[in-house]
Amino acid sequence: MTKDVVTVKTGTTIREAARIMRDHDIGALIVVTNGKPVGIITERDLVRRVVAEDLTLQTKVEEVMSKPVLTVSPELPVTSALDIMMDHGIRRLAVTDSSGNLVGIISIRDFVKRWARFIDLFGRYWFVLELRR
Repeated sequence: MTKDVVTVKTGTTIREAARIMRDHDIGALIVVTNGKPVGIITERDLVRRVVAEDLTLQTKVEEVMSKPVLTVSPELPVTSALDIMMDHGIRRLAVTDSSGNLVGIISIRDFVKRWARFIDLFGRYWFVLELRR
Protein backbone atom coordinates (compact mmCIF):
# COMPACT_ATOMS: atom_id res chain seq x y z
CA MET A 1 0.00 0.00 0.00
CA THR A 2 1.16 3.50 -0.80
CA LYS A 3 0.38 5.86 2.06
CA ASP A 4 1.35 9.15 0.41
CA VAL A 5 -1.52 9.30 -2.05
CA VAL A 6 -1.55 12.11 -4.58
CA THR A 7 -5.08 13.49 -4.77
CA VAL A 8 -7.06 16.17 -6.55
CA LYS A 9 -10.32 17.91 -5.74
CA THR A 10 -13.41 17.70 -7.91
CA GLY A 11 -12.88 21.18 -9.39
CA THR A 12 -9.46 20.29 -10.82
CA THR A 13 -9.16 20.54 -14.60
CA ILE A 14 -8.04 17.68 -16.80
CA ARG A 15 -4.95 19.70 -17.75
CA GLU A 16 -3.98 20.11 -14.08
CA ALA A 17 -4.64 16.44 -13.36
CA ALA A 18 -2.51 15.31 -16.31
CA ARG A 19 0.35 17.53 -15.20
CA ILE A 20 0.15 16.23 -11.64
CA MET A 21 0.30 12.65 -12.93
CA ARG A 22 3.29 13.54 -15.11
CA ASP A 23 5.12 15.40 -12.33
CA HIS A 24 4.61 12.55 -9.85
CA ASP A 25 5.16 9.78 -12.44
CA ILE A 26 1.88 8.10 -11.54
CA GLY A 27 -1.00 6.72 -13.57
CA ALA A 28 -3.95 7.69 -11.41
CA LEU A 29 -5.24 10.27 -8.98
CA ILE A 30 -7.84 9.78 -6.29
CA VAL A 31 -10.46 12.53 -6.44
CA VAL A 32 -11.44 13.66 -2.95
CA THR A 33 -14.00 15.86 -1.27
CA ASN A 34 -13.28 16.71 2.37
CA GLY A 35 -10.62 13.98 2.54
CA LYS A 36 -12.99 11.27 1.36
CA PRO A 37 -12.54 9.56 -2.02
CA VAL A 38 -15.35 10.24 -4.49
CA GLY A 39 -13.71 8.96 -7.66
CA ILE A 40 -10.51 8.08 -9.46
CA ILE A 41 -9.07 9.48 -12.67
CA THR A 42 -6.58 7.37 -14.58
CA GLU A 43 -4.47 7.67 -17.71
CA ARG A 44 -6.99 5.36 -19.33
CA ASP A 45 -9.82 7.78 -18.44
CA LEU A 46 -7.87 10.60 -20.07
CA VAL A 47 -7.54 8.62 -23.30
CA ARG A 48 -11.03 7.13 -23.45
CA ARG A 49 -13.09 9.95 -22.00
CA VAL A 50 -11.15 13.09 -22.88
CA VAL A 51 -9.02 12.55 -25.99
CA ALA A 52 -11.37 10.12 -27.75
CA GLU A 53 -14.37 12.36 -27.00
CA ASP A 54 -12.47 15.54 -27.96
CA LEU A 55 -13.18 17.24 -24.63
CA THR A 56 -11.48 20.47 -23.68
CA LEU A 57 -8.58 20.42 -21.25
CA GLN A 58 -10.63 22.73 -19.03
CA THR A 59 -13.07 19.88 -18.38
CA LYS A 60 -13.29 19.12 -14.66
CA VAL A 61 -12.14 15.74 -13.37
CA GLU A 62 -15.54 14.95 -11.86
CA GLU A 63 -16.97 14.88 -15.39
CA VAL A 64 -14.70 12.04 -16.52
CA MET A 65 -13.58 10.26 -13.34
CA SER A 66 -14.59 6.69 -12.59
CA LYS A 67 -17.04 6.63 -9.72
CA PRO A 68 -17.66 5.46 -7.20
CA VAL A 69 -14.10 4.50 -6.37
CA LEU A 70 -13.90 1.10 -4.71
CA THR A 71 -12.48 1.28 -1.20
CA VAL A 72 -11.09 -1.26 1.23
CA SER A 73 -9.99 -1.26 4.85
CA PRO A 74 -6.29 -1.29 5.76
CA GLU A 75 -6.97 -4.55 7.63
CA LEU A 76 -8.25 -6.38 4.54
CA PRO A 77 -6.00 -9.32 3.63
CA VAL A 78 -3.88 -8.72 0.54
CA THR A 79 -5.41 -11.69 -1.26
CA SER A 80 -8.91 -10.29 -0.72
CA ALA A 81 -7.86 -6.94 -2.17
CA LEU A 82 -6.47 -8.71 -5.23
CA ASP A 83 -9.71 -10.69 -5.58
CA ILE A 84 -11.71 -7.44 -5.57
CA MET A 85 -9.47 -5.96 -8.25
CA MET A 86 -9.76 -9.04 -10.43
CA ASP A 87 -13.54 -9.31 -9.94
CA HIS A 88 -14.06 -5.67 -10.97
CA GLY A 89 -11.35 -5.47 -13.64
CA ILE A 90 -9.58 -2.58 -11.94
CA ARG A 91 -5.94 -1.87 -11.13
CA ARG A 92 -6.26 0.27 -8.00
CA LEU A 93 -8.21 0.39 -4.74
CA ALA A 94 -8.48 3.33 -2.37
CA VAL A 95 -7.78 2.43 1.25
CA THR A 96 -9.96 4.21 3.80
CA ASP A 97 -10.19 4.27 7.57
CA SER A 98 -13.37 3.56 9.53
CA SER A 99 -14.51 7.18 8.97
CA GLY A 100 -14.11 6.91 5.20
CA ASN A 101 -11.00 9.09 5.07
CA LEU A 102 -8.38 8.20 2.48
CA VAL A 103 -5.29 6.61 4.06
CA GLY A 104 -3.66 4.89 1.09
CA ILE A 105 -3.93 3.23 -2.29
CA ILE A 106 -3.24 -0.34 -3.38
CA SER A 107 -2.27 -1.01 -6.97
CA ILE A 108 -1.43 -4.00 -9.10
CA ARG A 109 2.14 -2.68 -9.00
CA ASP A 110 2.18 -3.33 -5.23
CA PHE A 111 1.34 -6.99 -5.86
CA VAL A 112 3.97 -7.30 -8.59
CA LYS A 113 6.63 -5.87 -6.27
CA ARG A 114 5.62 -8.26 -3.50
CA TRP A 115 5.73 -11.26 -5.83
CA ALA A 116 9.07 -10.15 -7.26
CA ARG A 117 10.54 -10.09 -3.74
CA PHE A 118 9.05 -13.50 -3.03
CA ILE A 119 10.49 -14.97 -6.23
CA ASP A 120 13.87 -13.41 -5.48
CA LEU A 121 13.93 -14.87 -1.96
CA PHE A 122 12.74 -18.24 -3.20
CA GLY A 123 15.45 -18.23 -5.87
CA ARG A 124 18.13 -17.48 -3.29
CA TYR A 125 16.81 -20.21 -1.00
CA TRP A 126 16.77 -22.70 -3.88
CA PHE A 127 20.32 -21.70 -4.86
CA VAL A 128 21.58 -22.30 -1.30
CA LEU A 129 19.86 -25.69 -1.23
CA GLU A 130 21.51 -26.63 -4.51
CA LEU A 131 24.92 -25.57 -3.18
CA ARG A 132 24.49 -27.83 -0.17
CA ARG A 133 23.89 -30.91 -2.32
